[in-house]
Order: sequence, then C-alpha cells, then structure tokens
Amino acid sequence: MTEQAMDWQELTNLTRGQPFVVERVRLAGSGVAIEGRFELPQLAQLTVEDQVFVTAFVRCHGSIKEMERIFGVSYPTIKARLNRITQKLAFVDTDPAPPHADTIDRLRRGEITAQQALSELQGRA
Repeated sequence: MTEQAMDWQELTNLTRGQPFVVERVRLAGSGVAIEGRFELPQLAQLTVEDQVFVTAFVRCHGSIKEMERIFGVSYPTIKARLNRITQKLAFVDTDPAPPHADTIDRLRRGEITAQQALSELQGRA
C-alpha cells in the first residue's frame, strides 16, 4: 500500500499542480485495463501537501486545536490554509432536492401518469 501511495505522490509532484487526465486504468487483481478519459476526484487534484493536510484534518475530526498541535502552527495559519484549500474545491450541495423531486417534476411535465408517479413514490417502480 505504501508503494501505491508513493506512486500517487510522485505523479502529483510531477504534474506540479497542472491539470491532467488519466487515460488508462489497470485493475491490479485481474490485469484488466480500461481506456478512456477519467478526471480525477477533486481531492486527488490537490498538491501532496494539501492532501496530507486534509487527511490530517479529517482524522482529527475537524479539530483545529489538534491541527495546531500536529503541525505546530497557530489557529490563523490553520484557518488560512483551510480557506485556501476550500477555494480550490468545487462547492458540494449540502441541501439536495428531496429524493422524489424528480418524479414530481416528471409528473408536472406530463412525462408520467399520476399512477406511475404514485408507484415510484411508494417504491414500486
């Protein structure tokens, strides 16, 4: 596992923050290779240092006090770094539409009947 992590860190360092796309993935267990254009998750696009920082923050359950202790820096330094990393990440909607909103929208547009909508809403679709 350490070897994989080092490979990932080397790749991140080589790209020096430049965007890149993975075009081939090989499944280690089966040797199957998949080709295409795969964008990396946002967290994987961060620098190695920022990835380590975010990992530490999660492991500390978001405790800035603990982050101060681990990194040996002040509260404002931790906050400034969190703000900088936050600006690099796209916003995630924390208040998504209710799960049945799509069914209701399709009913309003006349794409499904009332009976079909009821069936979907009751989980029998």
